[in-house]
Amino acid sequence: QVQLVESGGGLVQAGGSLRLSCAASGRTFVYYAMGWFRQAPGKEREFVATISRSGSSTYYADSVKGRFTISRDNARNLVYMQMNSLKPEDTAVYYCAAAYSTDYSGTYPRKRVEEYDYWGQGTQVTVSS
Repeated sequence: QVQLVESGGGLVQAGGSLRLSCAASGRTFVYYAMGWFRQAPGKEREFVATISRSGSSTYYADSVKGRFTISRDNARNLVYMQMNSLKPEDTAVYYCAAAYSTDYSGTYPRKRVEEYDYWGQGTQVTVSS
């Protein structure tokens, strides 16, 4: 069982930055690939970024590539997402998710909602124009 708690959301002007954090419980954090997803009102939950168990591989949605950076600290059971050059279309609830994986280096990135086993409750990010 893994519990995930996100923090760091808020209101920011277009062009600004935010850093989201996700704290994971349990001693098995290193066995999970981690991901960030987002869901805007009236839209389906969509993939944003994922990071392998080792932290050596990262993958991003085209819409955030070059602006967002995902990272993890396995010693502290933390996942981060640095978001720069934010746009109004980035406004959404952002969710942290964990996917049990035997793929340590991230050869097969997890990009689909159904591939993840545990989810946080989400944190709101609002970007004003």
